[in-house]
Amino acid sequence: MNPFEKIDRLRSMLNNLRPLTVGELERLQEEFMVEYTYNSNAIEGNTLTLEETALVLQEGVTIDRKPLKDHLEAVGHRDAYRYIVDLVKEKAPLTEHVIKDIHSLVLMDRPQDKGVYRNVPVRIMGANHIPPQPYAVPLQMEQLLAEYAGEMQALHPIARAALFHLKFEAIHPFIDGNGRTGRLLLNLELMKEGYPPIDIKFTDRRRYYDCFHDFHAQNSNPSMLTDLLCAYMEAELQRYISILSPTLELSDEDELEP
Repeated sequence: MNPFEKIDRLRSMLNNLRPLTVGELERLQEEFMVEYTYNSNAIEGNTLTLEETALVLQEGVTIDRKPLKDHLEAVGHRDAYRYIVDLVKEKAPLTEHVIKDIHSLVLMDRPQDKGVYRNVPVRIMGANHIPPQPYAVPLQMEQLLAEYAGEMQALHPIARAALFHLKFEAIHPFIDGNGRTGRLLLNLELMKEGYPPIDIKFTDRRRYYDCFHDFHAQNSNPSMLTDLLCAYMEAELQRYISILSPTLELSDEDELEP
């Protein structure tokens, strides 16, 4: 059984279990949102711990000796995640307007830059790829969205999300906030296809970064990131199944590899 078959089989199993109550769903979504915000921000250098992130988001606490920027990044990411949840309910198509709206929420600490394509060249430290010059960004983003709505639709949703994420980060359309925005877009598209959101862990950041190196070194082959997303998705589906039906016994084919 290939990874996509395993994932879709697990998703079918999950869909056949009893639905969550409103209260249960809200509790799980809140827990996910806090951990997701912590991990996505930590990948980009935010210094708040998981516990501190929870205090900021759930209690409105200001953490002593931590930068205001880190607090605003946590709040901005939370609001952006809530926004994509609303977009999923509306089945909103992926557009430039949606991307810029998400970025505006993510970059709430940088009002002059939020939702605006960069006007200066950038280099990604340690990367084997140089993003396009700023004058090329609008056209490349337009082409990426057209490709996503066109030929990429033939791919499995996870492979499609992986390829879009890699190409979006290669364009690096904004001066800051590209990683957080890109991971939110990835989850937006997965959730619209009926999958749970995934949380790429801070502890896996080296493996995650390697996916970008591999993509550019292997002639735009997205397989490494696709494999990483599949592993996360399998684990997330397994987690939901264990919550909804803790006594359910999975076959060997459905068991996740360690």
